[in-house]
Amino acid sequence: MKKILQHYKSFDYNNFFEKLSTSDIENIIENSGEKILEDLEFLALLSPKASNLLEKMALKANSLTKQYFGKEIHIYAPLYISNICDNECSYCGFKHSNPIKRRHLTLEEIEKEAIFISETLGIHSIILLTGESSINSIEYLKNSIKILKKYFSTVIIEVQPLSQEEYEILYKVGLDGVTVYQECYHKETYSKYHLKGNKTDYTYRLETPKRAALANLRSINIGTLFGLGNPIEEAFLSGMHLKYLTNTFLGSQFSISLPRIKEAYRNIKPENIVNDKEFVQFILAYRLAFPMIGINISTREAQNFRDNLLPLGVTKYSAGSVTEVGGYSLSNNSEPQFETDDHRSVQEIISMLKTKGYQPIFKDWEGNL
Repeated sequence: MKKILQHYKSFDYNNFFEKLSTSDIENIIENSGEKILEDLEFLALLSPKASNLLEKMALKANSLTKQYFGKEIHIYAPLYISNICDNECSYCGFKHSNPIKRRHLTLEEIEKEAIFISETLGIHSIILLTGESSINSIEYLKNSIKILKKYFSTVIIEVQPLSQEEYEILYKVGLDGVTVYQECYHKETYSKYHLKGNKTDYTYRLETPKRAALANLRSINIGTLFGLGNPIEEAFLSGMHLKYLTNTFLGSQFSISLPRIKEAYRNIKPENIVNDKEFVQFILAYRLAFPMIGINISTREAQNFRDNLLPLGVTKYSAGSVTEVGGYSLSNNSEPQFETDDHRSVQEIISMLKTKGYQPIFKDWEGNL
């Protein structure tokens, strides 16, 4: 992946966009769907000129999604077990310097949260989240996963990047997958926002999905954090990362998320705001360029906007999300990592999906209960 990033480091995006014609983009849309698109075909779909063809892109994206995924939407919930963080990321509510209430759940508290989510919300797929800290030892994570596997068919972690050997240890106790966002692919911009801690190591983070795939983890989700770098470049480079992983590691299933920076305690304001139209265009471009990958939309997005994205390529949907530690069943909650915009219950989201003709799925990607 480093060679790919180096290849595009000095790429003249504006010159490429100026030479594009509307007919070029229309041909790419028409011919998409049978395989992953070439690099510059994908970039063409992200271009300013392609923003005038969103309706054509949407029709093709809808057709491809139904072809490869039917009308199934996989439902999951996040579970935060620690907000202790050693990193200083200027956009994050958990950053080390923030004087927030810190909390690190015991194994007993994790089990209480798991029981509540499983029995009350009816969720079968969970993402375990922490701040990035050495306090989240491999033993702590291993025991947490053992507990969660008693209640959930699918357990994915979003924690600090681990070594291949550590992922192998967690795989043996039932870990299904990893979510890790590079958050900014432009290396110099990355350094601007990541000021302290292990997260300052750009390359180690970049190679995290590779290590997870080598450890035989089945489900790996990546993405950039829109609002940090140039939006089109970030969308393109995260797509190149996705393409590299998909073509290299055939034993894992890869998906992509499109998080936009949300308000958090003492965090910075985004310098590169991605508006709703651009956001829609990025989703459509990912679906046309990568017809068989999962696309995840979280509760960062407002409920009406989120629902309108369903026909455009979305396959994964969080529900009933709480972003503070112990936020489901425990008292004395901490500050959330960020504010969510979709506050509907799991049942409300299920009802909405069924009304729109979608089937909520609570199984993992291999179809196991």
